[in-house]
Amino acid sequence: MINPRRKKMINPRMDKLHEHVDTNYALVIVAARRARQINAYYHALGEGSYEEYAPPMVETHSRNQLTIALEEVAQGKIAFEYPEQSNPGVS
Repeated sequence: MINPRRKKMINPRMDKLHEHVDTNYALVIVAARRARQINAYYHALGEGSYEEYAPPMVETHSRNQLTIALEEVAQGKIAFEYPEQSNPGVS
């Protein structure tokens, strides 16, 4: 029998998230940036101007912007690429 006082598992699962982002550090950066964008979208939507912000790209019941961002990562809606490093000493 399931204990009703038991805390819920994190959703989406970490193994699903790591299919799209290779390190925890990259996951934190991607999710935080996207959560800020989603927050800006909802804020602008309340003010009546939302043309410059992207709405959430997944169907969700959550109202938490970070959870929405993590669901987008888990579904492969967000791609993460490392910037090219320029080495000034090498030609």
